[in-house]
Amino acid sequence: MTASPIELLPPQPVLRVLQSPGKPRKEQLTKSDHLIVILPEKPANSLWQQVPEGQTLIKLTKKRKLTGQIAHTRMKNQACTGITLSCLSESGKGNKTPGSFELLTHAGSLSADALKDHPSSVTIMVLGFVPDIEDKIVQAMVLALCAHNFAMPTFKSKPEKQSPLKTLHISGTTKRIELTRTLAEADGLNLARWLTALPPNKLDAANYRKVLGMLAKQYNWQVEFLDEKKLHRAGAGAFLAVAQGNATKDAGIMHLHYQPKKARKGKAPLALVGKGIIFDTGGTNLKPFKGMLDMHTDMAGSAVAVATLVTLSKLQIPFAIDCWLAITENRIGNKAYKSRDIVTASNGINIEVIHTDAEGRMALADTLALAGKQKPKTIIDFATLTGSCVAALTDRYSGVLTNRSELNSLLIDNGRNCGERVWPFPMDKDFDNELKSNVADVLQCAAAGGGDHIQAARFLQRFVPDKTTWIHMDLSAATRTGGLGQVPTEITGFGVRYATSLILDNLEQLNKAKA
Repeated sequence: MTASPIELLPPQPVLRVLQSPGKPRKEQLTKSDHLIVILPEKPANSLWQQVPEGQTLIKLTKKRKLTGQIAHTRMKNQACTGITLSCLSESGKGNKTPGSFELLTHAGSLSADALKDHPSSVTIMVLGFVPDIEDKIVQAMVLALCAHNFAMPTFKSKPEKQSPLKTLHISGTTKRIELTRTLAEADGLNLARWLTALPPNKLDAANYRKVLGMLAKQYNWQVEFLDEKKLHRAGAGAFLAVAQGNATKDAGIMHLHYQPKKARKGKAPLALVGKGIIFDTGGTNLKPFKGMLDMHTDMAGSAVAVATLVTLSKLQIPFAIDCWLAITENRIGNKAYKSRDIVTASNGINIEVIHTDAEGRMALADTLALAGKQKPKTIIDFATLTGSCVAALTDRYSGVLTNRSELNSLLIDNGRNCGERVWPFPMDKDFDNELKSNVADVLQCAAAGGGDHIQAARFLQRFVPDKTTWIHMDLSAATRTGGLGQVPTEITGFGVRYATSLILDNLEQLNKAKA
């Protein structure tokens, strides 16, 4: 029995964020259940005087040798559950600051420590840093607390009682810190985590469509669902090849359109595309048990795409965006597609199927082609596409590949700045040699050899207009045991903050890049 769509959207806990810039007042701090104090590595005495029980903490830091680039400890306090003390090496005087990923990871550690007693309120006190560093520290802490405070889906008959954090107080900063974007990114990342975690019999194709419809209503998106009949008429043979083995005929490509009220109506300059394989058996080339166990997460790319659209909608960005999601299962059955099948995509390219477990690039081929017909200036797609990208980068990074090589440095820097690290791969034409078919225009994938993540991108590029800047993210960091950065769960939501940063901070450069 499937769940109702309402149950498949995450609850909306309200985190009240208060700010009190300037010298902290003791009465503010004692009202919180837990206090997080973040200081430079060698705080001046004037800073210690602003911290509750500062003299006690001085002795504690000396005893535990709380020095170094990143360190923290905890102590009990009569006024609150406890104090978590952190020392960072950046004092605003030229010392090297931790990078964004390291700062987020540390913020995650502080958040786990602060929230383990389930406080209703937490105060973050940041003292002794220049304003730019203050901003980064506070933003990292807000992201981490939101990630740790978020309850992932559970279907236990007797679920544990949740005691979420309700109030966050920021104290000691030199000025108020703008957190609108940070909070929107935190919500978007949590939505991607939630959707990716849902079981495949709960978030089946039909329910996924209903959930997206509810989000569309909430954010005033236009919606069009291209079901299998419409896709047959569009000639989308690559997508339909994957879907033809499904027991039910509810697969399709969802098209969501964000149109701000004040923007001129017309074609959107940006398209987001996501792989939404809600369960992947491998098809006729069946996966082994462990390879299939968590294949409900194979729709993470679509979760990232729609969560990015939610984030940008919340921020009311001033230009239109299209979002295309390829939603299907990849099942085994007497009608499932098979090796050496010849299928024709919606742009007329004939594909020779080699391996049915390379279904992601088949579903994305038609989705990219349909997105490209709208002539966007930039397309960004997200997919848990290849094991070879994990082998190349591990699950700490994700891979990026683009038809605009001049963007590679920007793509690296964007990841370093937002804390979701990526690495680009080459896209030289000679990688096509392994994709030559004797009977069709292109092989779906090579039968043997390395570099499948590169070959997959070379395959997908055939379905993107040459005039469109295209960035493909192979989400090797979509899941990682123990979490990643500020996120404590195996499902990381990687890509939402990366894409949001890329779009808000660098879209003009993306649009102007030349082939």
